[in-house]
Amino acid sequence: SWCLGAALALLWGPSWPQVHSALAPENEVPLRPTTWLPEGKITSVTLPKGRTRRLYFTLKKKASAMSVTVSPCDLPIEWSLAARTLKDKPLKSLQSTKKSVPEVWWQGPASEEKIHNFAGNTVDTYQGPSYPPASIYILRLRSKQQNTRATVFLHEGLGPSGIFPLLPSDPRVHTLGVGMTSVTLSWVPSASITSLPHTQNSYDYCVLVNSRQNYHSLCAAQQSMRKENNQKQEKKEKKRRVTVWPILKEWWWQQWDSFPEPQSSSPSSLTNEFADLQCACDGTESVCTVSDLLPDTQYYFDVFVIDRLNGTSSAYKGTFARTHEEARPAITTLREGELRWVTFHDRSSKSEQFFSFRPRGWQQSGLLTLQSCGGDEKVKVTVSSKGQVLTSQAVGGDLVHIWLQGSPSYLIHLEQEGITSGQIAAGRDPAIPGGLMASVKMQTSSAYHRRGVPSLPSTLQIKSFNRLRGCNSVTLAWMGTEERSLYCVYRRKLGNREAESTALTAPCLGPESRSDTERVLCKYFQELNPRRAVTTAVIGGLEPGMAYVFDVYLMRRWGIPVKYASKMVKTRKEC
Repeated sequence: SWCLGAALALLWGPSWPQVHSALAPENEVPLRPTTWLPEGKITSVTLPKGRTRRLYFTLKKKASAMSVTVSPCDLPIEWSLAARTLKDKPLKSLQSTKKSVPEVWWQGPASEEKIHNFAGNTVDTYQGPSYPPASIYILRLRSKQQNTRATVFLHEGLGPSGIFPLLPSDPRVHTLGVGMTSVTLSWVPSASITSLPHTQNSYDYCVLVNSRQNYHSLCAAQQSMRKENNQKQEKKEKKRRVTVWPILKEWWWQQWDSFPEPQSSSPSSLTNEFADLQCACDGTESVCTVSDLLPDTQYYFDVFVIDRLNGTSSAYKGTFARTHEEARPAITTLREGELRWVTFHDRSSKSEQFFSFRPRGWQQSGLLTLQSCGGDEKVKVTVSSKGQVLTSQAVGGDLVHIWLQGSPSYLIHLEQEGITSGQIAAGRDPAIPGGLMASVKMQTSSAYHRRGVPSLPSTLQIKSFNRLRGCNSVTLAWMGTEERSLYCVYRRKLGNREAESTALTAPCLGPESRSDTERVLCKYFQELNPRRAVTTAVIGGLEPGMAYVFDVYLMRRWGIPVKYASKMVKTRKEC
């Protein structure tokens, strides 16, 4: 390919300057090839960066008015319209040459008057009377930023051309409602749609949605979609082929100062361009609900009226809206060492609550302790940090210890599954014992010097010795741990009519819910051998022949106090 390019450069390079010299004398500025602007046809014009395109046209003698519509595609352009009038007729000697008519007229004495000029990226139309003395009209177009294109339409006579869809006096797009994943839009209907019967209607609305910007024309929207698709394809390509075409292309423009001829687009070709549009709504309705949007995202909405018969379109003034963010649940901050009772008010349906905890100290370690108080209720705890789930497990009547380590903060998610209608029908509504209004008891604390979950007794059963049971005292025994901990014993005297099933203390009732008069004693205990970690206590001051309920609590520095199973013991009547 390099050899072929070099050969073409050597053979054709010297010949091109001769072409310019043959077309123009020494004292004449060479003109570009003449381009005539046809009347009543949409003409597509390519605008290279920094180069002025000139289109020429004349009007019929009976034409008293004219309109010129210029539609930029995606970039701002500058365009102007001027009328050039010859003072004298061209010489016959000049007319006999092979030069074009505008080039011949340019050599003669003439005056030029500017009629209209415009700069921007929106559709602009000049409407005005014709200039009877004008010999020729000149339309100049220029793009300063990048290579782009535009369409030009010339119409002779008064009134609208009828080739472009009509816009209402209020061309704005209004927002009726904004949701989390949908937006409802409305706009004033176009007269092009309302004035024609449905059977003869060739007009449609097209609503386009994007998250970048509003577009002033359908061409700009299509160009943006093509660029986006090209960028996606380029990313997929792992290797790019390097060719000499960019070098030859630049050299071509330097040697040959010419432009591609404008092309008059037929309605059928323009209609095919509308086939690849991905309209969120299309048809003749002036209300549209755009769904399947992302929450908390700003979107831009553009509405276009498309004339599929003539292959033209008109753009409403677009709008933008931001969808609502997802409903974020309330997150409660847990304090250091706080004992919290978590209540699920609606027990017949699935409910959830969120908590956050920040452990103290540079170790960033802590202990989360939970216990379910709802009987047959199913409660699940999930602990996450920075969007990653660390652990997830069920919470029952037994204590659950979760060791927290390595993160500055933790999100605790408690989720309750509602009881089924079958459970309610069977009379198994899991009422919380003891009249409690909570479902889960939870406590969080920082662990400065610990390296793991604290140990628990091998069994939480309390044993009473029948031989050591007297009229005024009983002897109790329970298992301890190898850690030095405080054990507190509470007693409660039962009445004669209290049943044994209702006498037992609820599992979630801790020492904070007991009266100080019920506390019998508190003692420290530690045994390094777990098999021999048994401690006893003699409870005195009892009445003969009375039933008592004894509760033992393991008081720890971290976590919820561990409650042993309640033990009911009756003193002897006679000793």
